[in-house]
Amino acid sequence: MSGGVDSTVAAMIAKQRGFDCAGAVMKLYPGAEVSCGDAKAAVAQLDIPLHVFDFTGSFSECVIDRFISMYREGRTPNPCIECNKSMKFGLLLNKALELGKSCLITGHYARICRDREGRYLLKKGADAEKDQSYVLYSLTQKQLAHIIFPLGELSKRQVRSLATEAGLGNARKRESQDICFVSDGDYSGFIAGYTGEPPRKGRFIDADGNFLGVNNGISGFTIGQRRGLGLAMPYPPYVTDIRPEDDTVVVGRHELLYSKTLYAADINLIPFDKISSPLRATVKIRYMHAGQPATVHQTGDDTLFVEFDEPQRAITKGQAAVIYQDDIVIGGGTIIGNSEVSVNGGDN
Repeated sequence: MSGGVDSTVAAMIAKQRGFDCAGAVMKLYPGAEVSCGDAKAAVAQLDIPLHVFDFTGSFSECVIDRFISMYREGRTPNPCIECNKSMKFGLLLNKALELGKSCLITGHYARICRDREGRYLLKKGADAEKDQSYVLYSLTQKQLAHIIFPLGELSKRQVRSLATEAGLGNARKRESQDICFVSDGDYSGFIAGYTGEPPRKGRFIDADGNFLGVNNGISGFTIGQRRGLGLAMPYPPYVTDIRPEDDTVVVGRHELLYSKTLYAADINLIPFDKISSPLRATVKIRYMHAGQPATVHQTGDDTLFVEFDEPQRAITKGQAAVIYQDDIVIGGGTIIGNSEVSVNGGDN
């Protein structure tokens, strides 16, 4: 229970379906007491009990520390994916089962069904604009067996309408768009404040190695970035590579951002255990990416190679490559490079 309209309506629907419901809040970081207050108001309206679990230590270790280390390694993480994997559908689901509950119900816009063999499938939410399946690709068969997404067949408009009809106090509550623990969007500032270590300054160079200026630390940059570079160039410069070994940010023309291939590791597959032959699919390389046709090869027990039909802009290390066939999530992994050279630790 975040205290928002989605989780509240999900709980309301579950209760209407006859579930013996209890709300759950994860306290994840200092200052999260605000959401706890919102959740208390929501469960009071629904007349269900509320459990508050203090997971701050685990969240710091599994999500924040990983967030920081990835930025320092020149990668761009998606902490929502890691939070879903290790916290919400890891620790919290386990806690629910320990308490004798049969399942964890959340307000995600995604769907779960089963195939003819009884294997669980994860599908996109019916509302294409709200679909959250991208950040859920790491769910396993064991986890999917104990998860319910009551909003999967609904649109956001329908959810707000249900909340209004029920007189819920959060029916019109605004959605949070920022990473929960970095509310102002200043990732570099957060990392410096959290660790007590100011970022190391480095160089800006172009694709030919020419020195262009001094950067204020690689944690402030991501592949494809245009704004905030502070460089006077004869062409619009974009970040094309980040080299953590010497704190270098490489900039270049827009066309240098495009690539047809990527490698991914730490993979999870849902409808089957292995991709045994080249798989035609649609692959998303970031949450807001439309997804593009590609051929997917499994190159090892925990690695994938993806070749797109057309070059894609700003394939970024640390982001997730998520594979779809129609509205079914095949799985995905963390992008580790777009060439064999980068996979082996060289330049992107």
